[in-house]
Amino acid sequence: MEPKGYLALVLHAHLPFVRHPEHEHFLEEDWFFEALTETYLPLLEVFEGLARDGVHFRVTLSLTPTLLSMMTDPLLQDRYVRYLDERLEALAGERRRTAGDPYFHPVVQFYRDLLTRLRRRFVEQDRKDVTQAFRRLTEAGYLEILTCGATHGYFPLLAANEESLYAQVSMAVRTHTRILGRRPRGIWLPECGYKPGVDRILNEFGIEYFILDSHGLLNADPRPKYGVHRPIRTPGGPAAFARDHESSKQVWAAEEGYPGDGLYREFYRDAGFDVHEPHIEKLRHAGVATFTGLKYHRITGKTDWKEPYHPGWARERAAVHAGHFMFNRQQQAGWLASFFDRPPIVVAPYDAELFGHWWFEGPQWIDFLLRKIAYDQNDVRTITPAEYLDRFGDLQLTAPPECSWGAGGFHEVWLNGANDWIYPYLHAAAERMAALVQRFPGADGVRRWALDQAARELLLAQSSDWAFIMKTGTSVEYAVRRFKTHIHRFDRLAGMAESGHYDENYLREVAARDSLFPDMDYRVFQTRPWL
Repeated sequence: MEPKGYLALVLHAHLPFVRHPEHEHFLEEDWFFEALTETYLPLLEVFEGLARDGVHFRVTLSLTPTLLSMMTDPLLQDRYVRYLDERLEALAGERRRTAGDPYFHPVVQFYRDLLTRLRRRFVEQDRKDVTQAFRRLTEAGYLEILTCGATHGYFPLLAANEESLYAQVSMAVRTHTRILGRRPRGIWLPECGYKPGVDRILNEFGIEYFILDSHGLLNADPRPKYGVHRPIRTPGGPAAFARDHESSKQVWAAEEGYPGDGLYREFYRDAGFDVHEPHIEKLRHAGVATFTGLKYHRITGKTDWKEPYHPGWARERAAVHAGHFMFNRQQQAGWLASFFDRPPIVVAPYDAELFGHWWFEGPQWIDFLLRKIAYDQNDVRTITPAEYLDRFGDLQLTAPPECSWGAGGFHEVWLNGANDWIYPYLHAAAERMAALVQRFPGADGVRRWALDQAARELLLAQSSDWAFIMKTGTSVEYAVRRFKTHIHRFDRLAGMAESGHYDENYLREVAARDSLFPDMDYRVFQTRPWL
């Protein structure tokens, strides 16, 4: 029986490629370890639990090529086990410190049980490679996994050199297929950044659809008849789905969204800053206090006073919020269905890291939501965009404008006074790389080695994360250093290929540090698909 409407829950999982074998400990590698602990592994537990219980559900998830590369990297896999062991050792000290404290000792015990379970799962069940668990869920039909730009390059600002767009998409498809065993049907455009012509390139790689922010579809020409609740067909061929603002706002809005509830865990209160004991101070990086992931307080209210966190109360509130969200989708679907000739689709896209990392109870909320949708009503059913296209493929043809999901809806987050200086370097490097492809179309030996590594360095420099960090003001020094490092390495490697004079020790060192994309082919930097 056809429901009144469909819900497409879309989670965008992404981190920049951060891997520093030259250092025993490196602070920014914790970004990946934190996300594994709080988002990726908890989401896997939720999805596997739903599948085990026979719950009908569909979720769409993007796993970016840089994230897949880190998930499958042996060095980072081993370092993550060390990360967990260090926190479990610290928790042993915290158990002694809070013994007899009826408020905080249960929270410490909660973390010990959680990290012990996640470590056992990561080492024994996943064998340190979580990508295969995601792959199994995909093969079972529960997940639709999207690809993304190879290094999350911001397409509208890279489009001055079309070769860069081909390279970003080509390496994305190659990496996705190599690790997950199938070609992607859809893509999450980095930052939902779209520029006319991107649709044509996606079509050349067999990409069937992508996601836009609401205004990107509403401002299409001609205006879509059914707004954001039905996909459109772009001039280049792929379909475009758009974010439903109402459903998104209920989850991510700072003031009125669910994550701000007073019973939920407070992100900014962390033992790394609150506890001054040797077992916690051992978690510092170079003596600098940092987040440990051990957070003992709930949001409570807007003042600095925070009450102890109570996991049971927070879980109950997540169930209430899941019911509220489902009820609103039922009402929305019923209203929309009265105007539509087919069930509407509500697309609810979010950064995956919102669930668990920023909103600790987010994975629990997803668990409750999907169970309630499956068992408590018949108005709404979950679906993936690909499934929706398979059922309702006759779409209105219309042309979206340039757009993004950044503040202001255009490009100013990634092009402003804090980061505009990077683009002349990126455009010049892309032009040089394309010329090298034309000059040496069949390179082999050391020249091929240098050209492949030069292509890796340019793709890493193109990551939108560096411009984003420069704009937001967090870890700016690191972002600037990473961008300059990759541009410098590209310049030196390109010079070697051009001159025929090679420093193989340097090549070996750089290849060991920036080791992603083992199937790199420098010829991806040309204006035709190279797979």
